[in-house]
Amino acid sequence: MTHTARRIGRTLALVLPVVLVLSGTLAVTRVNWAGSNGSQILTASSENVSVRAKSRAPQDVLRDALLTELQEKDPGTALTHLQREVEHRPSLARHCMSIARALGRAAVEHYGPVKAQTYSRPVCDTSFASGVAQER
Repeated sequence: MTHTARRIGRTLALVLPVVLVLSGTLAVTRVNWAGSNGSQILTASSENVSVRAKSRAPQDVLRDALLTELQEKDPGTALTHLQREVEHRPSLARHCMSIARALGRAAVEHYGPVKAQTYSRPVCDTSFASGVAQER
């Protein structure tokens, strides 16, 4: 008797969670999430599946973050953080010049050419100054 009870208990322990998960999943798909009166069923697969967003390259993420920082603070702070990131992640060194030029161009747009030039420092082989000069 004890052996049979154990077998039944083990079988229920394995099967019951699966049944509960499946029934819960099916119940969720039938909920009217849109709030409209029409009947909508949530399906796991659809013809209108959106394309997965491409992951952005680290240099693009860094450039965007530094451009935002340039707008919120000043170009000097952005250049300091650019230098620190390149020292911290050497793989970004080959993109340093293009990022610094982009910062220089953005500084001219935001601060004007004269004030933007005052922030110029030898970060990434004076590429910031080159960006400032290109926008003049």
